[in-house]
Amino acid sequence: MITESRVKEFVNEPFTDFSKPENKQAMEKAIETVRSTFGQKYPLIIDGKEIMAKGDDFIVSTNPADPKEVIGYFTKATQKDADAAMQAALTAFESWKKVSPEKRADYVFKAAEIMRKRKFELSAWLTQEIGKSFAEADGDVAEAIDFCEFYAREMLRFAGKQPVTPYPGEDNKLVYIPLGVGLVIPPWNFPLAILVGMTTASIVAGNTVILKPSSDTPAIAYQFIRIMQEAGLPAGVINFMPGPGASVGDYLVTHPKTRFISFTGSKEVGLRINELAAKPNKGQIWIKRVVAEMGGKDSIIVDKDADAEEAAQGIVSSAFGFQGQKCSACSRAIVHKDIYDKVLEKVVEKTKKLSIGKIESSDVLMGPVASKSAYESILKYIEVGSKEGRVVAGGKAHQTPSNGYFIEPTVIADVDPKATIAQEEIFGPVLAFIKADSWENAIEIGNNTEFGLTGAVYSNSREHLKEAAEDFHVGNLYLNRKCTGALVGVHPFGGFNMSGTDSKAGGRDYLLLFMQAKSISEKIK
Repeated sequence: MITESRVKEFVNEPFTDFSKPENKQAMEKAIETVRSTFGQKYPLIIDGKEIMAKGDDFIVSTNPADPKEVIGYFTKATQKDADAAMQAALTAFESWKKVSPEKRADYVFKAAEIMRKRKFELSAWLTQEIGKSFAEADGDVAEAIDFCEFYAREMLRFAGKQPVTPYPGEDNKLVYIPLGVGLVIPPWNFPLAILVGMTTASIVAGNTVILKPSSDTPAIAYQFIRIMQEAGLPAGVINFMPGPGASVGDYLVTHPKTRFISFTGSKEVGLRINELAAKPNKGQIWIKRVVAEMGGKDSIIVDKDADAEEAAQGIVSSAFGFQGQKCSACSRAIVHKDIYDKVLEKVVEKTKKLSIGKIESSDVLMGPVASKSAYESILKYIEVGSKEGRVVAGGKAHQTPSNGYFIEPTVIADVDPKATIAQEEIFGPVLAFIKADSWENAIEIGNNTEFGLTGAVYSNSREHLKEAAEDFHVGNLYLNRKCTGALVGVHPFGGFNMSGTDSKAGGRDYLLLFMQAKSISEKIK
């Protein structure tokens, strides 16, 4: 059961210092170990049983830095498999919902311990399967650990006595109970952290899960499944189901026994899931709950009195960390006309110094984009952007002997606030520079998209910072710091408008999305 040390106050997992030779060497060794496993075949896992594809019906995961390298072959689920997974999850739910919250939390605490011991190995998978730098991969793993530690503690809090108003002659209480079987659909850009957060929140609350990982990142998802098995999680609580979204995904979204869908990904897919889930199907006795984190078109606003050097550093870090493939990434720099040229110059200078290549050492800051389709889409946006503004850095593919999906970090200046590249989510290393005539104009531009996820403001005016806090309509606002890097517990994460349901992952309200409250009143005799 839970030890006293495990329920101490939550603190974030520290990041690894790769300037220390021992850490750098440990990471490089872990990459060698991971690479030695390339090309294996992996099964579905339903009710704890391994189901391997017959023939060659596999999802093939490749290294985006060298597409000829096969990370692994993953059994592709069918609708028949989906039915089996649903039945396993339904059966497991009947016993899992009766497991004490303390015991459920204990499994999640154990998973955090295992991940902590395997931090370099898990980070290595992220460098190879999705092209994260050492620091970005380490941050992904640290966040996964944080989610486990935070949500397990949150479940203990919700399992405790809940305050209700006393009433004479009655014994009243409020308890939280699980929902049922959930479909968890995580993204490829944080394929460990967000996957772990969505899944552990679901199960620690007493639900069972069908986990459909991204087809771009099934290998790291499989490592998580093995970790949960090592932690002793009962069979059927999590069922591992890689498969096509158009067939298996839609089938499970519309299944009458699916109680909730937890999704992170694009606006288009999120809206489709919401639409499909809203329509009841034969045998369905509940309104399905949809938890969706979708896209962003995030801006950093730079006021005329801001520190240009500090702002430029925040812009570059936010725009090009993990190749700009974060829903929180800065894709628009909105800069007051009085300081525009100075900030642009510094951003261009810093951007041109960024190192690009295969992630084999801590010296490389930018790896490949996720896939061929992402590569082609981003280059098309750059082509459009070159007509909508002035390319002042990057602007083309970065050629390597491996023919990987590398794109230069690109800065496009003098962009109209309503231009295509200023409005549509690109999800790549492309930054639009927009000139604002005034502070008021900057805020107006910051709010002119359909999204509302993250934003940042650099200013030395207390009045303007206060106005931004009130008027900049985003779910996560950062003042005088970059707009990426939300920490579990510190910055509950989720956005407004078309950015999703503002679920606030890593916050004290999040687990409520996976439970329902039951009021129990007894007359005192």
